[in-house]
Amino acid sequence: MKYGINTLDDFDFKGKTLLARLDLNSPYDRENNKLADTTRIKAAIPTIKELSEKKAKLVILSHQGGDLEYHNFISTALHAEVLSGLLNKKVDFIDDVCGPAARDRIASLQEGEIIVLDNVRYMAEEMTLFETKLKLAPEQQAKTIVVRKLAPIADIYVCDAFAAAHRNQPTLVGFEELLPSAMGRLFEKEYEVLSKIMTSASHPVIFLLGGAKIEDAFDMIPKVLGEAIADRILSSGLLANLFLMAKGINIGKPSEEIILKKKLNEFLEPAKEILLKYSDKIILPLDYAVSENNIRMEIDLESLPSNAVISDIGEKTINFYKSEIIKAKTIFVNGPAGVFEKESFERGTKEIFTSVAKSGSFSVIGGGDSISAVNKYNLKDSFSYVCTGGGAMVRFLSGEELPVVAALKKSAKKF
Repeated sequence: MKYGINTLDDFDFKGKTLLARLDLNSPYDRENNKLADTTRIKAAIPTIKELSEKKAKLVILSHQGGDLEYHNFISTALHAEVLSGLLNKKVDFIDDVCGPAARDRIASLQEGEIIVLDNVRYMAEEMTLFETKLKLAPEQQAKTIVVRKLAPIADIYVCDAFAAAHRNQPTLVGFEELLPSAMGRLFEKEYEVLSKIMTSASHPVIFLLGGAKIEDAFDMIPKVLGEAIADRILSSGLLANLFLMAKGINIGKPSEEIILKKKLNEFLEPAKEILLKYSDKIILPLDYAVSENNIRMEIDLESLPSNAVISDIGEKTINFYKSEIIKAKTIFVNGPAGVFEKESFERGTKEIFTSVAKSGSFSVIGGGDSISAVNKYNLKDSFSYVCTGGGAMVRFLSGEELPVVAALKKSAKKF
């Protein structure tokens, strides 16, 4: 047991039917019907391989896309194919989550066999709106259909979905109420690495925060600055734009509309409070890159507002952030600096991420878009650790006990 949670070392899995909740959620290339990035699937391999070699009858559950990522909302059949290739072993798939077909197939599993059930988000109970509107307690989650159907035919539950550990959904927190439970190897490693940042990081510590998914940052920033976990926050992306708006700076209608469309304007007041208290520690870009006739144009802060969307940080900011990176001993990265998918606006992300990778500091990077960028620039092996989680990682660093962590600790005491 570690951190009050059972690990894979605490059970004998031979001959046991095991429900393994993983996070295999991956970017999807719809045009070519393939998974565009399989980093999360690869990260799950050690746990899957260990459980299969220990002769468990292994049932894999995962989500793929959903109501907030409908463009990625597909079956997990492709994931089973990828797993078969990575494991060099047949991994079966069944297009059912918890119905009779799935339960019959689970009952027929032999020791060491692996089956992937279909996308758990096909169950209404696993959708984000179900979670955010009903806000069921774990005891209530245990009474949902997916848990009631699968728990009776299983012996043990393993969660290796740290990237989804901030979610309060049946397949993540319900099974722990009914089954002996453990965390997988990936979950264990990510918990360990993030705990190190929280408790024993070498200073100076800088956080590079960017990207488009910035909601959780407003709980994390006061925590890491208030408790001197981080020394400075270097901002970019929508986070930087929101801070500019909070300072009363007109960034231009096109960029403001993105903030409004994503309903991020509700964070303007928290941003104002953070700037009021930590203005010396929140670093904003000095210049920006916008698109004019599909050509990258750089403008200084003083030249705002812009009639074009802010899509990257500029050269002055890149050089300044690189000078800060050189001085740091610990670096945490979440979110790209710009629209790195477009060649004209990848400079900020590419140069900043490359600088972190070469810094020699203890560096942790996480989040789906960040991982895609790291893979694009072949930098994965140069970071100290690449965390599969984005939202979970940020929530963890905000000091919040994640729902899945609480559920696993409760199960460890209960069973």
